[in-house]
This record gives sequence, C-alpha cells and structure tokens, in this order.
Amino acid sequence: MTEETKVSHDDGHAASQHSRWTRARQWLSRAKSSAGHERHTLELIGKSTLAAAASWFVAHDLMAAQTPAFAPFSAVLIMQVTIYQSLLQALRYLAAVCAGVCVQGVLGFLAGPDLLTFVVVALIAMTIGRWQRLGSQGTQVATAAFFAFSTYVSATGNPQRVEQLGQILELVGIGCGIGVLINVTVLPPMRYRGAEEGIRALAHSMCDLIGDIAPALREGALDEETTRHWRQRATTLGPLVGQARSALHMAVESRYYNPRLLLPGSRHEDFSGYQELVDALERVTYQLTSMARTLHHWPQDESGEECRGFLRDYAALLEAVARVVRHFCDIEARRLTSQVYELRRATEAAQEKHRELVARPRQIPLGDPSRPYGILLAEATRLMDEAQHSCDILRHTVQEATESGELQEQAAR
Repeated sequence: MTEETKVSHDDGHAASQHSRWTRARQWLSRAKSSAGHERHTLELIGKSTLAAAASWFVAHDLMAAQTPAFAPFSAVLIMQVTIYQSLLQALRYLAAVCAGVCVQGVLGFLAGPDLLTFVVVALIAMTIGRWQRLGSQGTQVATAAFFAFSTYVSATGNPQRVEQLGQILELVGIGCGIGVLINVTVLPPMRYRGAEEGIRALAHSMCDLIGDIAPALREGALDEETTRHWRQRATTLGPLVGQARSALHMAVESRYYNPRLLLPGSRHEDFSGYQELVDALERVTYQLTSMARTLHHWPQDESGEECRGFLRDYAALLEAVARVVRHFCDIEARRLTSQVYELRRATEAAQEKHRELVARPRQIPLGDPSRPYGILLAEATRLMDEAQHSCDILRHTVQEATESGELQEQAAR
C-alpha cells in the first residue's frame, strides 16, 4: 500500500467514524426532544434491564436457585411495547415452558435419561410447539424441554429431579411476573401519538409525490426517467400504509390494562375515525400509483396545445388535492375542530378544480381507451372521492367527540 493510499484510507476511516458519531448524537437528540421511536427504545431497554436485575436478585440472592438465569431471561423475553402484549406473551411463554417441562418430566421418569428418550421428548415438544395458540412462543416448548432434560440428567436422584424441574417453572413464573409488573408500573407504554405519526408520515410522502408531479405536468416535462421515478416512489406508499396500520393497532392495544387510563385527564380515544382514515388514504395511494403508471406510459406522440392545456388543468387539480392531504400531515386530536374546518375548505376548492377539469370542452379523445386522457380523468374522480371521504370521516369523528364532550376535555388539556 502506497503512502497516498494509506492516507486516503485513514481519512476515509476517520470520516466514517465521524459520521457514526454524528448519527449517534442525532439519535440521542431525537430521543431527548420528542416521544418518538428513539425514546421508546431507550425506555424499553431501561425497563428490560431493571426487570432482569430484579429477577436475578430474587432467583440468585433470595432463592439461591440452581439455574437462576431462567428468571431474568423470562422477564426480558416478555417485556413488550404494550402491556397487553406483555400479558399475552407471558401467558403463552408460561404455557410453552410448562408443556416442555411436563413432557420431559413424564417421559424422563417413565423411560429414563437416555438418547432415545431425548429423541421422543424433542419430537413431542416440537410438535406441541406448532400449536398456533402459542404464537411466537411455540419454540420455547422445545427449549424448555431441552433445558429440563439437561437438569434431569445432572440430578442425582428422583427427589432432586422433581425439585429442580419444579424450580424451573417457579423461576419462569417469577421472571414473567416481575417483567409484567415493571412494565405496568414503570412508564406504562402509551402510543396515542404513534397513531397520528403514522398518518402524518403517510400523508407527507403522498404530498411530496404529488408536489413533484404537479409542476412537471404544468411544464409538460414527462420524460422517461422522471415518470419512472414517480412510479417507483408511488410503490413505496404501500409499506407506509402498513406502518400506519401497525402504529394505529399499537395505539389501540396500548390502552388495554394500562394504569395510565385511571389517572385524571387521561385520553380514551377509540381511534375508529383514524382507522377509517387510514383505509381512505390507502385507497388514495392506489389512485396515485395508477396515475403514476399511466404517466410513465405516456405516449411520446401526445402533444399539442390541447394536451398541454389538459395537463395544466390536471396539475391544478393535483395541487388542490395536495392541499387537502397536507392537512393530514399535521393531524392532532386536540386541534381536530379547526383542522376539519380548514380541511373542508380545501376539499371544496379541490372539488371545484375537479369540476373545471371535467366540464371544460376539449378536442382530445376522452373516450378512446388507447389514449391516456380518459384514464387520468377516471383516476382524478376516484382521487376526489377518497379525498372527500377522508374529510367526511374526520368531520363525523369531530361531531361524535363534540357530542360526547371528549373533544372539549382534550382541548382543555
């Protein structure tokens, strides 16, 4: 390696190290400034560490157990992002461990600790582990059976074997209990903002895509590379819909068995409006994807003043639709009343642009299926239908919250 190459390599390594430290500082800054993914991650790490330490203390220091690691392992394993999931996974894990230990215990006492017994234990344990009710904890049946078999083999007599197998179940129960207790009492996880953030992220991506398409249509810049990029970006909206649904599901799930709901001023949203809103935005992504595909296949011989006029009007409609979707980028339960009013005005303006697009007389062949104009008009109509439906969903949600008094409580907080 020459001196210049070595210097270049060292500089590149230093730059890479600096970039890592920069990203780490940014990550910590986000964790400190907002209750987002970064802060939730730190909270989960801290609670898992606390649960593991408490479980180890009980198992090792207080009980003097032969295999104390079962307790902290169990506590960390069932530490989930919601209390409901912690309880569910704890029950499934307990069931899986009990099944594995019982299978080994029965076969061990009947057939003895030899290789053939181990094979039969493994076969039965892995078969039980396929039971759908155990979910992701199904693999723990075989794991528990193998650990139990190892404990059984190392014991010197039947009384000691029974005692140690029972201790495994006891340690697992202690670990699960401590894990659930800490998750319930130490910063119980709530995900109300997560539902809104999922919708905001989806809406931002939709606005960015529409915001890039509209100016290009106005200028008639429909080259192959640009339209291909639009189509690729439109396909990324699908995963964002899935993330929004996941965030919404977690927000709903975080209410179950959560002690925070017993505190004065706690929020009790049912998120039914958000669920319908995500459905509507998902359908908007379908229309945007179809529209991007149509523009990607735009015929090169489509030109002329009528074509340019159509594209300019279509761009005006897309800009109006972007103003509608932009309101979802800032959606917040406490501001829904004012947001719904602004959203209704934006939707009415977009409907007016849609009527102008459809009603304006043109010489272009809208009824020709081999030409793109009729398809684009149909997509525009569906796009407006979903935008209007989204507005109606939020208006209905606000109306119900106002009648129940919930909206006034949120505004007061």
